[in-house]
Amino acid sequence: MEIARMLGVSEESVRRWRRVWEEGGVDALRRRPATGRPPKLDDAQVERVRAALEQDAQAHGFEADLWTLERVGLVVGRGTAVPLSRASVWRLLTGRLGWSLQRPERRAAERDESEIARWIAHEWPRIKKGR
Repeated sequence: MEIARMLGVSEESVRRWRRVWEEGGVDALRRRPATGRPPKLDDAQVERVRAALEQDAQAHGFEADLWTLERVGLVVGRGTAVPLSRASVWRLLTGRLGWSLQRPERRAAERDESEIARWIAHEWPRIKKGR
C-alpha cells in the first residue's frame, strides 16, 4: 500500500485506521489520553499536602526544620491516610507539586560573621603582603 509506505507504517495500521474512521469518523482517530494507574492522591489531597508542607517541619513535630522524603511521607500519611513510598513521595514533590531538590547550606553553628569580616579586612592583606 502506498499510504503505508509514505507514512512509514505497516499496512495493517493503515487498514485499522480506515476501519476506525469508517465506524466513528475523524473524532475516532483523535489521540486518546494516556491510560494507566490513577494517582494515589486526588487534587484536593495534593492541595492539603501542599498547605501542610508550606509550614516548617518543626510545626509537624520534627526536631530540625528540614524536610526529607521520609518526613514528607509521614505528613502525607497523617493528612490523607494514604501511605506513599519514597519514590511516590519524590514523584509527588517534583511532578504534581513542581518542587525541586534544595539542600541546606552547611555552616558551623559557631560561625562568627564579624570575626570573618575582621580577618578578611586585616589579616588577609597582611598575609598577602608577606608573599
